[in-house]
Amino acid sequence: MSNSVYKVVELIGTSDKSWEEAAKNAVATAGKSLRDLRIAEVGQLDMKVEDGQVVAFRARVNLSFKIKTDDL
Repeated sequence: MSNSVYKVVELIGTSDKSWEEAAKNAVATAGKSLRDLRIAEVGQLDMKVEDGQVVAFRARVNLSFKIKTDDL
């Protein structure tokens, strides 16, 4: 069994439809530049409100990805 190293980054995804879509947007965007994504953990949810109406959903996501040891 080989040893593994993981990095965790915090991202904030947004959506005008739902928290679930906001979290998915954060992961999808990260996946364009990070490889070996492993776990996404939603830590906080909030909404942007304008004139008494919800206009955006935001999800704070901790996302881990595997780092190759030769990258260190």
